[in-house]
Amino acid sequence: MNALPPLAAVGAASSLMAWAVRGRSASVFGRSVWRGPRDRRALALTFDDGPGEGTPEILEILAEYEVSATFFQCGANVDRLPEIACEVAARGHEIGNHSYSHPYLFLRSPGGIENELRRAQETIEWHTGIRPAFFRAPYGARWFGLGRAQRKMQLTGVMWSAIGYDWSRRADEVVAHMAASASNGAILCLHDGRELREKPDVRTTVETVRRLVPTLLDRGYKFETIGRLLCPKT
Repeated sequence: MNALPPLAAVGAASSLMAWAVRGRSASVFGRSVWRGPRDRRALALTFDDGPGEGTPEILEILAEYEVSATFFQCGANVDRLPEIACEVAARGHEIGNHSYSHPYLFLRSPGGIENELRRAQETIEWHTGIRPAFFRAPYGARWFGLGRAQRKMQLTGVMWSAIGYDWSRRADEVVAHMAASASNGAILCLHDGRELREKPDVRTTVETVRRLVPTLLDRGYKFETIGRLLCPKT
């Protein structure tokens, strides 16, 4: 068999690395999941980048429909808005680790990656009493050293089945995309913050939740936390 031409080999290697860094099913840099079992009509609604000033409005909508969600929180935002982080926990939702300062982990040192995860883990636990079991990388970008950090902190990486792009699309577009992407075991990703911005504009996310939750309930889906979705009680 002939070897690939040099440029083709470089292209193939680049594609493989891009998949390892951001591919939703990739576990090259640490254990990761992107969906739950397909044998139950259940899915997980997740939120990244919070807590934010708009998070309480999302919590009210979830409470109205009595559904659970998983919030992947940034440690810096938890330090800024500890009372909102505690409200997420008090309402029975699951809290995940989304790093401390929301950096790209791509090209970061293993020590720097571990520090981001550890600092967020300690901050979330200090303010809420909850020690996260799940981690989602900012921007979905992973790198060397992440797997070791996750193992040290007993964190399972979580990607998504569908992401809403709720920071750049209109609510009707986000709702349509997420509703079309719903399936048994799906993990849906929205954002109740915008990285580390203060008072982020999350009106699109709020409106999406207001319309998406009843739509999927009407289709017979049950909303579960990531932990419950991956390990349903018998």
